[in-house]
Amino acid sequence: MSLPLDHIVIRIADLEQAIADFSETGFTVQRGGIHADGTTHHALIGFDDGRFLDLAASLPGLRQARESRKPRNESSAAEGFSDFALLAAAITDSIDAARTRGLHYEGPIPGGRIRPDGTRIEWQTAEPATRDLPLLCNDLTPRFLRVAVGDAQRHANGAQGIASVAIVVKDLEASIKRYRALLGGDFDAHVAALPDHAVRLATFASGTATLVLLAAHGTPEQHDGATLAADLRAFLAANGEGVFGVTLATAHASHARKLPLALTHGASLELAV
Repeated sequence: MSLPLDHIVIRIADLEQAIADFSETGFTVQRGGIHADGTTHHALIGFDDGRFLDLAASLPGLRQARESRKPRNESSAAEGFSDFALLAAAITDSIDAARTRGLHYEGPIPGGRIRPDGTRIEWQTAEPATRDLPLLCNDLTPRFLRVAVGDAQRHANGAQGIASVAIVVKDLEASIKRYRALLGGDFDAHVAALPDHAVRLATFASGTATLVLLAAHGTPEQHDGATLAADLRAFLAANGEGVFGVTLATAHASHARKLPLALTHGASLELAV
């Protein structure tokens, strides 16, 4: 059962500031509207590959609310990656299939938003028990109403799509087991070690994107000079498991660069050929 990558959620404190900042980095940002619960609003950065970045923020004057799951960092001021989602064409079937393989997803859970033009969009989600795993989402209204299309997919910085998503996990073998239960026969992971960085990883396809699970290997005392392992441990301590970084595809080497965290609101985004 194919479950391609759908979108990445970036938690934002001030949506208007985020729209200005992401626009400054060369993205075309499309206002998304207000979510059905009336507590959050968002903007979209859509790509040619049909995937998108979802900039989500609480409406002014309201307590920080989750879009679908509690933030990894409960601080209301925290910004950065919050979630990622795979697209399930038949979400109930995906939930049932995962359960038969010993993995529990809660759902389907109804969701929706009202676009700035007044169009109401509806979807369903399913939530896993652990944060190394993605949300599942399924459109009830036509998908082209939910995602950016046309000129909104063109970006001055050359971004064309989401190439890969790096996810920090506590226990690589345990996470591999959970993804195998989620994806079934579609799961085919390549496991490798980066000895110089004291890191082990597993890579596998999600549609045309690649998901990369990263885990620090050994103890902190064994990480002498291994900055990546130290970074992963620091991320886990501050945020728990979840999205660590996203690579965006571009066709031109002149566009390849890492975007400044100050303008991406703590989300590590890199453009690469």
